[in-house]
Amino acid sequence: MSTISSLRSSVDDLREADRTRMMLFALDNLIWPILLVTFVLFSLLLPEIFTQYRNIRFLLYTSAGLGAITLAEGICLISGNFDLSVGSVAGFSAMAAALFLTEWFPGMPGVAGIAVLLLVGGSIGLLNGVSIAKFGVNPFLQTLSTLIIFEGGILVLSTQSVYGLPASYLWIGGEDIDLPLFRPIPLAIFAMFALFLGMWFILTKTRFGRAVYAVGGDEDSAAEAGIDTNRVVILTFVISGVLSAIGGLLLTGFNGGATPTLGTSQLFPAFTAAVIGGISLFGGRGNVLNSLGGVLLLGTIGAGLVMLNIDPQIIQTVNGIVLFAAILLYTFVQRYRERLLSDL
Repeated sequence: MSTISSLRSSVDDLREADRTRMMLFALDNLIWPILLVTFVLFSLLLPEIFTQYRNIRFLLYTSAGLGAITLAEGICLISGNFDLSVGSVAGFSAMAAALFLTEWFPGMPGVAGIAVLLLVGGSIGLLNGVSIAKFGVNPFLQTLSTLIIFEGGILVLSTQSVYGLPASYLWIGGEDIDLPLFRPIPLAIFAMFALFLGMWFILTKTRFGRAVYAVGGDEDSAAEAGIDTNRVVILTFVISGVLSAIGGLLLTGFNGGATPTLGTSQLFPAFTAAVIGGISLFGGRGNVLNSLGGVLLLGTIGAGLVMLNIDPQIIQTVNGIVLFAAILLYTFVQRYRERLLSDL
């Protein structure tokens, strides 16, 4: 009899553990049902309009630049750091590359401009990473100073929008591609999905990616395990700078040129999208694919409010409320998650 009771107890424990794992999975992927509910809500408020192909196409297209910048913020958060400069790096890199192609070295091919853009973004990321890893500068203060420097640097380079860029430079952010049986789709949408899939692969399937999570979870323990934490932090910020620059490239293609305000308003939406997507504010946890859901959620809300003719200032307030709600939701989920983990 005791054996049967013991077996029943073991089965009950296994079932409870399975339920707990399912709850943890649901909490870690909460962004997708939230996105679905939001999309359905706007579809009901705007019947026959919100679900049109051109609206969904535009929603995804406008999300591409923010998606790259969100990835830049997300990888830093996973490593246990902040990067407040992602928006200004996007704008400064784009403006520098645009001037390189039109004023400093006119006639250069677009691919040269892309190389300059990536070099500028990566160099700024390297500056941040070295300052934080080698000199122990607080990440918040370091990237705040970088934000101020390069946001002002955009205006130093040019107070005017720069157009007339080579088609090959604008191609990835501004051109459509024709697929059989489909309407033309902006290449930027494919670029956004490719960036998210690529970064997901790097973070989950490579030694470097596992090291990023380890450093974000506990830097001292990671160092004791033989991980070169300084190298990981520096590379993380270099990647962040490159991704920010790619965001600037996609935004330039969308706008048809580089503007003095390009990218500078993307910091808080990128931070919001990463947090809504479940990336930990304390490092060491989060799935960058879920941060894509955060990007799409912000795009859905923004598109829906515009189509409802909501005042732009109110939309800005709504974005702030979304960020506030995301932090509250994150705090609740984190506490509940810890409670579930203690039951395993």
